[in-house]
Amino acid sequence: MPRVKRGKIALKRRHKVLSQTKGFRWQRKSKERAAKEALLHAGVHAFNDRRKKKRNFRKLWNIKINAGVRQLADENVRSYSKFIFQLKKSGVEINRKMLAELAEKHPEVFKKILTEVTA
Repeated sequence: MPRVKRGKIALKRRHKVLSQTKGFRWQRKSKERAAKEALLHAGVHAFNDRRKKKRNFRKLWNIKINAGVRQLADENVRSYSKFIFQLKKSGVEINRKMLAELAEKHPEVFKKILTEVTA
């Protein structure tokens, strides 16, 4: 009988795992068991950090809006929370990302929104 070579799929899977851990340190890049463990943890961290990214950007936008409000507003609306309250009360529907962009790069437009809201 002719010789049968096996394990093509298993070898392919192992090679894939090791190629995904390229750039990892120590045994995690070269030994299959350590590499598999490292990939599992990397996947968990990647998933969690995609959620954290959204939180961090919202915090950053709030900080930028607050800084813009404190620079440009009058005595009535001198904080982020009062500004957002006035926005909702006046029915202006613009998201925080755009407000932060305006506060940072286009302060004259942000000033117009402020005067519109406080009036």
